[in-house]
Amino acid sequence: MPVFEIEQYELHAQKYRVEARSEAEAIQKVIDGEADAVDNGLDFIEVCEDLGLPVDEFPNIADDLRSLGVAVGDCLIPSIRSIEELAEGTM
Repeated sequence: MPVFEIEQYELHAQKYRVEARSEAEAIQKVIDGEADAVDNGLDFIEVCEDLGLPVDEFPNIADDLRSLGVAVGDCLIPSIRSIEELAEGTM
């Protein structure tokens, strides 16, 4: 049976710790990558269904998903960033 590797868009939140003179400066440092991530500070929020594979580039997958009862929009296969079939024997 084939094995596939799939990337899914997900929304996560990460806590950071930073020294700053003000809240605005702290935010600016986070945005500029000048803050330290807090250990175990990454939290899964939800699957992102606003991004996905374009249906016009993957019409066969979209049709197959619909036949399996999976909700697929007119433009996107929701939440899927990529799919790749792996070589045999890869798991």
